Amino acid sequence: MSLPLLQLALDHTDLDAALRTAQQLHPHVDIIEAGTLLCLSCGVDAVRRLRQQHPEKTLVADYKVADAGGTLADMAFRAGASWMTVICAAPLATFASALEVAQQHQGDIQIELFGNWTLDDARKWRQLGLKQAIYHRGRDAQASGQQWTQHDLDTMKALSDLGFALSITGGIIPEDLSQFKEVDVKAFIAGRALSDPASGIPRAAAFHQAIASIWGTL
Repeated sequence: MSLPLLQLALDHTDLDAALRTAQQLHPHVDIIEAGTLLCLSCGVDAVRRLRQQHPEKTLVADYKVADAGGTLADMAFRAGASWMTVICAAPLATFASALEVAQQHQGDIQIELFGNWTLDDARKWRQLGLKQAIYHRGRDAQASGQQWTQHDLDTMKALSDLGFALSITGGIIPEDLSQFKEVDVKAFIAGRALSDPASGIPRAAAFHQAIASIWGTL
């Protein structure tokens, strides 16, 4: 298992602010995400502008697609996305059409695990050829005080055993990372923890130090 990557989630509603944050943080992160709020506010131009600014980075279009998978994937990948998200509630046909387009662009689809889904669903996604999933603790859950539980960790391990590489998000801070050491973590996704102009770069360094300490050697 390779070292987990660090992903910057740009959940701004102003594109210029998102571009400034990405410009500051890009040397210190592995993946840049055009977050759902940014995509809703600014459309596909958010993906296009981030790709122009950072041609070398893995770039995620966090569309959380529920329908029209092929059409929206074509928009995202033509704009420069490397990966696009599809919500777990989407029908299998949506996943299949999105994945077909992603592969035409040498890209990939990530399943956004949010709300109600089962491991039987996960087995069907794997049969389609999907290999990435995002395990998400939502903003409202965080605000209500919900913590990571043993059930979360057991479910992540079960997904890893099915062959999914997981990106984990939801108020993640460096001190949280050790609890995920038995999981096949593709990336840790942080937005608010990295977006502060004063503390973003030191916080990114703390993430990388924690990842190296837990999954590798310093």
